Amino acid sequence: MDSQKEALQRIITTLANKNEELHNFIETLSHSLAGLQVNTTQVVSDLEEEFDTMFSILDEMKESMTNTIKQEQARKSHELQNQLTQSTNALESAEELLEFANNALDIRDEEEFAKAARQIKDRVTMAPAFRLTMKPKATDNMTHLMVDFSQERQILQNLKFLPVPRAPEIDVQDCLVVDNTVTVSWKMPVEDSKIDHYILEFRKSNHEGLPRVKDEHSWEVVDSIKTTEYSLTGLNFDSKFMNFRVRACNKAAAGEYSDPVTLETRAFNFSFDSTSSHLNLKVDDRSVEWDPQGGKGLESKIKGKENKGRSGTPSPKRVSATRSPAVRGGRDRFTGESYTVLGDTSIDYGQHYWEVKALKDGKSYSIGVAFKNLGKFDQLGKTNTSWCIHINNWLQNSFAAKHNNKAKTLEVIVPDRIGIYCDMDGGQLSFYNAENKQLLHTFKTKFSQPVVPAFMVWCGGLTLSTGLQVPSAVKSLQKTENGVGGSNSSINSMPQ
Repeated sequence: MDSQKEALQRIITTLANKNEELHNFIETLSHSLAGLQVNTTQVVSDLEEEFDTMFSILDEMKESMTNTIKQEQARKSHELQNQLTQSTNALESAEELLEFANNALDIRDEEEFAKAARQIKDRVTMAPAFRLTMKPKATDNMTHLMVDFSQERQILQNLKFLPVPRAPEIDVQDCLVVDNTVTVSWKMPVEDSKIDHYILEFRKSNHEGLPRVKDEHSWEVVDSIKTTEYSLTGLNFDSKFMNFRVRACNKAAAGEYSDPVTLETRAFNFSFDSTSSHLNLKVDDRSVEWDPQGGKGLESKIKGKENKGRSGTPSPKRVSATRSPAVRGGRDRFTGESYTVLGDTSIDYGQHYWEVKALKDGKSYSIGVAFKNLGKFDQLGKTNTSWCIHINNWLQNSFAAKHNNKAKTLEVIVPDRIGIYCDMDGGQLSFYNAENKQLLHTFKTKFSQPVVPAFMVWCGGLTLSTGLQVPSAVKSLQKTENGVGGSNSSINSMPQ
């Protein structure tokens, strides 16, 4: 019966996964259909705009060239008309002179004839007919303004859509996710010398498999990539996966997107748990600060009613007993001198890494891990349920590794940023200089139950960085460092 239930459960899981896959595929198809309509309308509009622009240019060119022809016609007409008028006037004058000369032949008086002959000679000398150029200043030829648009027509007849690059192919085997850097590699299905650059798009996701049309994250864009590989550095892996797609662009247009791929980007993410913090700690998701006035105003009102006339600082027990849940908002996990706050996510298995940076001028702080059942008065490193490194800058400087109320002085400079590596499976807790990955200390133990990141702050503050992969340098050190820095067995825990 049990085996049949298990088999049925596997079938149900398979069907549920397939249903989810089909639902996502249907959404993709619906989105593509809607996008097809929108994009078709857009390209038709663009095409009409291009043709309208071309028609407008042709109309302007036609008008300009027609005006040129008309201006040439007007110029020639003016020249020819002037010559015609001058020639007509000259002809009339010549005909009158010819008639006068013919009449002079009939004069019998010698003196009158001589006088007429002289007049004729003078008038011939000044006659317009003999001063005119008998060559037309313009011709009727207009061939110099003829056109031949055969080549242009050929170009127009060869109009085509833009040559769009084909979709690249992302090679998942060549993609790399390491040290919070993702390197994406792709190639073109065929050689294309016209490609100018590539556009890479990425987004975070908590869904494995093909990217969903509707996701909680939007696509981010990296433009003008000149090679077929790109690395996104300094990422915060606060999602389980990342989707990637790429498209090629030439000088004219961008091509289709590649088939999207999904790469795993799992990392340890947590925040400070404000519900677990001491009253004197001001807690945000990624920072914690010492607050000596924390809750005093509200507590004094409560104490004023129940402890009227008393003076001095109440004991931790008295504060806890008189604290109102409304005042604390449920924050009564730690009290007394246990200025502690825990992470809100436990570590059950695997290898995890996070980093902590102390605010300047901090007096005292501890960084480590603890079991969830750490006592409300317990200080980190003073019980067998917590492991930490402690930095003290008050009165006397010290840097030590602490566990089970035993301490080992660390003869190294306190770094600005500290990396914490927890290997639940291997039973190891290591601390590093986050900048150069120098090993500060290693605890070797067997964690008998899940642990949570743990922090103590007094007169100072801490900022937290999560969503980090285990650095490759730390992985390499883990292979070669066999307990170096944590060899003092006096503070290494026995199995709990």
